[in-house]
Amino acid sequence: MTQMQDTQIAQVNGVEIAYRFDGPQDGRVLLVANSLMANGSMWDWNVPAFADRYRVLRYDKRGHGKSGVTPGPYSIAQLADDAVGLLDALKIDKAHFMGLSIGGMIGQQLGARYPERVYSLSLCNTASEMPPRSLWEDRFETARTKGIAGLVDGTIQRWFTAPFIERAPGDIEKVRQMILGTNVDGYIGCGSAVRDMAQSTMLLKIKTPTLVLSGRKDPACTVEQGTVIHRLVDGSKMVILEDAAHLSNIEQPAGFNKIVREFIDSVDSTL
Repeated sequence: MTQMQDTQIAQVNGVEIAYRFDGPQDGRVLLVANSLMANGSMWDWNVPAFADRYRVLRYDKRGHGKSGVTPGPYSIAQLADDAVGLLDALKIDKAHFMGLSIGGMIGQQLGARYPERVYSLSLCNTASEMPPRSLWEDRFETARTKGIAGLVDGTIQRWFTAPFIERAPGDIEKVRQMILGTNVDGYIGCGSAVRDMAQSTMLLKIKTPTLVLSGRKDPACTVEQGTVIHRLVDGSKMVILEDAAHLSNIEQPAGFNKIVREFIDSVDSTL
């Protein structure tokens, strides 16, 4: 499966946003936000571990999956406004939040700018700044000249450790197809948001209970970058997942699910 199935569409800030729910209708909502070049199907390894208790809300950010593509560049603030706009459209006042990579960057914005909308933040394999600009310009040029196919192999090598790529060909093929399904303009629009991001100072505003999860072998959003977030978000908890690179939720789903579930449960039980 390369696209999120059973999706519905909401009109949010002038763009169609695709979403789906899993889990009990009366459960508290857990909003989950995807990485770059991904859609809601990247959470197939994780949703069952949460959907017994929580109403898991997956969505495809602007420019990705089944959501609409608008002219870029986008900003992380704009993407966070889309997430809040989706909650508004679905009449959801407040949700737990779990985001990975650019999804975690969106979560930082939510915690700083929309604290009344989130019960908790799980910021996974993410960073508050992503230099250098030249790296992004090179990737955008490849996308323009060769399409997403020109980026897929390098992306998979950043997203997963070599042993996992070797032992899990089925998982890797599913991810490969998900990446290849990404719209070039949507990728460049969202990639520009990552390129231009400078959110470290904003982290000082976050008072929401926050988990920072990093993969020990993540070359894209390193443990050091996760540590910056942890140090700047007051009272946050940090966990490092061993033997995991960037998409730790797929490479180590059992460990990932246990860590995040226990954190969200601990917050939820106090509400």
